[in-house]
Amino acid sequence: MQAKREFRDREDVEVAVLDALVDRGGDGMTVFELRAAADVDIDTLEDALAELKDDSLISVETDEGRTVVLPADRVIPDPTEAPDEESLLDAVRDRLGL
Repeated sequence: MQAKREFRDREDVEVAVLDALVDRGGDGMTVFELRAAADVDIDTLEDALAELKDDSLISVETDEGRTVVLPADRVIPDPTEAPDEESLLDAVRDRLGL
């Protein structure tokens, strides 16, 4: 599952982090798990996490001695709603990196 479409117009690393968190469900992920999912170095991941936290798109919680990152509820798509159809123009923009 991917993060809602309105949150996909961000840096690639931030989108990868949001997608990984949404895909994991309510369990959250550790920084090490996110680093593996996003396939980036730790400094790049830290910058992305800081930006997402500043924008209130993620939260950080400690659960049983384990620190996990969780997506904000507004980032998670509603499974009962039909996914947005990607238009041809959106596909071209994504492909060109615009």
